[in-house]
Amino acid sequence: MRKVLLIEDDDQLRENIAELLDLYNYEVYTTAEGARGVELAREVHPDVIVCDIMMPGMDGYQVLEKLSHNEETMRIPFIYMSAKSDRADVRKGMDLGADDYIPKPFEEQELISAIENRIARVELLRKKQQEQGDFAEVPSLQNLDNLKAWFAQYGEILEFRAKDHIYEEGNHSNYVYLIKEGMVKTITMDESGHELINKVFRPGDLFGYTALMETTPYRETSIAIQAAQLFAVNKEVMSGILLKNHHLTMDIIDLLSSDILSFKERLLQMAYGTVRKKAASSILQFLKQLEPKPQEGIYISRSDLASVAGIAPESFIRALTEFKNEGLISSKGRNIRVLDVEGLKNVL
Repeated sequence: MRKVLLIEDDDQLRENIAELLDLYNYEVYTTAEGARGVELAREVHPDVIVCDIMMPGMDGYQVLEKLSHNEETMRIPFIYMSAKSDRADVRKGMDLGADDYIPKPFEEQELISAIENRIARVELLRKKQQEQGDFAEVPSLQNLDNLKAWFAQYGEILEFRAKDHIYEEGNHSNYVYLIKEGMVKTITMDESGHELINKVFRPGDLFGYTALMETTPYRETSIAIQAAQLFAVNKEVMSGILLKNHHLTMDIIDLLSSDILSFKERLLQMAYGTVRKKAASSILQFLKQLEPKPQEGIYISRSDLASVAGIAPESFIRALTEFKNEGLISSKGRNIRVLDVEGLKNVL
């Protein structure tokens, strides 16, 4: 008999769900407290956990965080259910590692289907591992291009709208991402709440790899600049790939080193450059990063460009006007087209 751990502080709802699961021949363990739920998970090793978010004491987010740091419980499928239906709340739960999210109120079949699907998925993966061996799923990959092709074949596809947060600084890190479509930026915030763009990523770029260590949270926030489709691979799977393919580890280190050098150059430019130099440097960085076709421009907001330059948007716009008057660029809306790359470099 399959075991379900139900953590819900509403007595009536908890009893109703328990009765429903009993009718479907599940062995049900229940508690109204998050802390007790963590204890029960370690004691009974359920096949799936269904947990409310908003609870007194230890809430659902904290329950999942506790379980995800324990070797015995970290792989148990975890389903959130909550009246909190805001996308940010859903995203936070998924960022912490939840497998599914059911908004209250829900239909009987929604809950049963979610539970059955998660249990079935775990059983299929377990069966496949038994048939092929523990390391059969870890591919032998020669380079980053091979890794990206593997992401595209086996990664989970996630979709985000423009301005959606993919993960936030301080979240438990769960995935490494490859961009299929769209653009993504990673940012940090200064003490005044101003946004500093660390890097902009385009289709074919990997990101999220700065938090590959199991206990390391994300150290930046990632946001979709445009509607984006991503391939996501669990961090544990990614770590297994790197352990088997040591040369790929060096490639990831090279990516990190490149990011650090680029960031260092930007800090020096922000500290000592004039507004014109900072603005020109920002445009050239995006030009190098995005590599638009000759007839195309850089389609990105002025505030994002100003953020990379480390100057106020108003100052950046004045510099753009100067560049436009000098024939270095043309602009229409968000689109900026560089007409004279060498001339822009001479500003530096």
